[in-house]
Amino acid sequence: MRMDLDKAAQVVQMLCEGVGIRACERLSGINRHTILDLLETVGRKCARFLDITVRNVPVESAQCDEVFGFVKMKESNNALKDSQLGTQYLFLGTDRKSKFILAHYIGKRSPESATAFMKDLRKRVAGRCQITTDGLKEYRFAVWNAFKMEVDFSQQVKKYAIGTEAGGGLNAERRYSPPTCIGVRTYVRIGHPNRALISTSHVERTNLSVRLFNRRFTRLTLGYSKKLANLHYSVALFIAHFNFCRVHSTHGQTPAQAAGLADHVWTVRELLEHLRHF
Repeated sequence: MRMDLDKAAQVVQMLCEGVGIRACERLSGINRHTILDLLETVGRKCARFLDITVRNVPVESAQCDEVFGFVKMKESNNALKDSQLGTQYLFLGTDRKSKFILAHYIGKRSPESATAFMKDLRKRVAGRCQITTDGLKEYRFAVWNAFKMEVDFSQQVKKYAIGTEAGGGLNAERRYSPPTCIGVRTYVRIGHPNRALISTSHVERTNLSVRLFNRRFTRLTLGYSKKLANLHYSVALFIAHFNFCRVHSTHGQTPAQAAGLADHVWTVRELLEHLRHF
């Protein structure tokens, strides 16, 4: 990129704070096509950096969940059923203690996506760990396919009020605030998980950070991705920044510090300088 490193760091910082492409153009004075080129370059390098760096992380308990987004159009308008368009889910696996995002995968909510995600998570963790997911049925085969018996796996299924109990009787797809949770059931699938650690609350809070700090997941805006590739780049950039640059309020460190993968808080410029090698 023929761009001053400090200027590039400024643009990347804005992108990681949830600023949209056109807003970055107005604030920085840099053409939006140049910003998209920067996003592609940095995002691709972040993906390689995460793939190489995040290996054999000691994890006691990991939590997995999905966050909804879409590319170019809603699924109801995807008449050709193009896998590159419409509904896309970001699968996330986080360390319960450090809040480090261990693995991610973008795809449809399908057995193939769940299996690919779990196989990627298997490469990131060291040895046996405990995994908790939501009630998505695809996880049962996916976890077994990736970990076999070398895992303690449980699913936490939440039951929500419907109809008038949920307030107003609106259809689920028309609601933007979650209905009331009226019960939780826990199912042990593999091994002997510690029931005190069975939860998806921490990864669900990470989902909120995704929606807050990645413009492409913000609801009811025009900031959604128009190309699947750009969604991949922006997610890789978000995760690298979240893990190594953003101090988490829970423990006052970056997740990478808490996980033992960094010894200090990285600045955005440090992250970009580190990416030169990838």
